[in-house]
Amino acid sequence: MTVSTTRRCESSIVEPRRWVAIVAALLGLLLSGHGALHAGEPAINVRSAEITSSADGYYLDASFELELGDTLEEALVKGVALNFLVDFELIYERWYLLNLWNRTISEFAQRYRLTYNALTRQYRVAAGALTQNVDTLREALAVMGQIRNRFIVPRDELDAEKVYSAQLRLRLDTSQLPKAFQVNALGSKGWNLSSDWYRWTVRP
Repeated sequence: MTVSTTRRCESSIVEPRRWVAIVAALLGLLLSGHGALHAGEPAINVRSAEITSSADGYYLDASFELELGDTLEEALVKGVALNFLVDFELIYERWYLLNLWNRTISEFAQRYRLTYNALTRQYRVAAGALTQNVDTLREALAVMGQIRNRFIVPRDELDAEKVYSAQLRLRLDTSQLPKAFQVNALGSKGWNLSSDWYRWTVRP
């Protein structure tokens, strides 16, 4: 009886360990498959966004995660300039009027131009008069993926007793592509690259 009881106890200990190993292996396969499925696919995600205050006004900080995908990377290396737009709006919602007459407090569209120089093998990111050259595409996307201390409105433009809504997105501006590529962009997932609108509440 003693031996029989001991064997049953050993079985009850070993079996859960086997299940843990099996589950761990399955999770590993799922995760590796997930990564392979999304590798090379175009995507833009808003990682964070917030409005901060200072003595003179309010400023926007935001970060994006960008993946161009194989189609856009190939076009970039072949000399096609890619233009991106950051769209931002700060709104006072008049919900009692069914949001039909919302007041726009601030809005802007910030443009980035991404190009590749085949001679120097460098990527260039231009934002207005400012330009930056980097050695890798990953570095270039990181530059475009950061907004720091972008002025929004003077301090006296927001009422401390009111609540505002902000929304932000980053997208490829297909209207700036060469005409031939604009045709290709119609209905093509590889060319229609945009984040969803990221919305949040602002309380001064």
